[in-house]
Amino acid sequence: MNHKGKILVVDDQKEMRDFLKKVLSKKNNFHVETADTCKSAIKKSSQRYYDIVLTDLMLNDCNGMQILKEIKKKSPETIVIMMTAFGTIDSAVHAMKEGAYDYVNKPFKVDEISIILDKAMEKSLLSREVHLLREEIQKKYEFSNIIGKSKIMQDVFYLIKRVADSKSSVLIFGTSGTGKELVAKALHFNSSRRNNPFIPVNCSAIPEPLLESELFGHVRGAFTGAVANKKGLFDEANTGTIFLDEIADVPLTIQVKLLRFLQERIIKPVGSTKYHKVDLRVIAATNRNLKELVKLGRFRDDLYYRLNVIPINLPDLTERSEDIPLLVNYFLAQSTEETQKTIGISKEAMNILLNYSWPGNIRELENLIERAVILCRGEEITTEDLPDHLKSNLFDSKLDGEFTLEKLEKEYIKKIFQKT
Repeated sequence: MNHKGKILVVDDQKEMRDFLKKVLSKKNNFHVETADTCKSAIKKSSQRYYDIVLTDLMLNDCNGMQILKEIKKKSPETIVIMMTAFGTIDSAVHAMKEGAYDYVNKPFKVDEISIILDKAMEKSLLSREVHLLREEIQKKYEFSNIIGKSKIMQDVFYLIKRVADSKSSVLIFGTSGTGKELVAKALHFNSSRRNNPFIPVNCSAIPEPLLESELFGHVRGAFTGAVANKKGLFDEANTGTIFLDEIADVPLTIQVKLLRFLQERIIKPVGSTKYHKVDLRVIAATNRNLKELVKLGRFRDDLYYRLNVIPINLPDLTERSEDIPLLVNYFLAQSTEETQKTIGISKEAMNILLNYSWPGNIRELENLIERAVILCRGEEITTEDLPDHLKSNLFDSKLDGEFTLEKLEKEYIKKIFQKT
């Protein structure tokens, strides 16, 4: 039978250690280890991970609060529960302030301690799952996972690295499918805010009458249907990052409120008379020409300059054709994980992809590779597995202007020698 988790019991009385080890091993199915001193407990907790540490408050060589502080410093996910025969309200409050999960008075009933530890273990396992998930997400959005060897993309990577940990607002420009949200997530997950919320908002998808309430929240009775207070997305993103996609579609009335927030970092829920501060970074994105919208009076110039502190321009896929083979191989590797079959691509099929105009950019390429993998009957994608409109695009072009893998390799080698 698999144990549900590891527990370290710390008590200077051998009878109590033995009793708890026996009860918790059999009744709760925990793997239980023991320590009789503060020094021993701290040493063991530094050598291995424990889901829960159950420690007495008064030990011969120290106060259990020292164990609590040391463990929380080295392993914040570990749950610490204090137990004592000399419990007071003050000591309980102090323990909770220092990060203790619970406080148990001796003598206690077996069922009482068993229930507390079961609940604590549930919380510990959930915390570990969240921690592992967060690590996976952070790994996914590392700079190395944004694909591109072209100079134009290398310049983008360099800029992202430089500004990732800045508090300044970032405005990402790029046509649909160029990876604006991917860049926003890379900025967030490579910053000091990485463990805090990342809240994406598609401003064009929220109806205008609801947008203000969604962003800033509302109080009960602010309008018909507002039966309770509601936190807005700015509050949800507090201490983290909010990503305002399609910022050009925000109406002028909301732009005024956005401007005030960017200037003073305060928000006021709909129907409220009180402002309150929030601490978050704003990243915005658009596929439209904001300067032109400013000239037309459809976007505030002061908001534009507040958002455009650090501009990042993402190129269309046709401007970085040398990255297409890298992207294709990346998407093929992803499909291999999902389908459990290894699929390659023929040189002829790759040449067709190199010469296509890609109006949907990277998103279109990703969807096309997913489709081709599903339809592929052999071990590699051939021209037969590609949509007809891609093949007709190649046949309609002049041979002299055709972009092939051979030409790509020659150009790449030429660039390398130029550098040397």
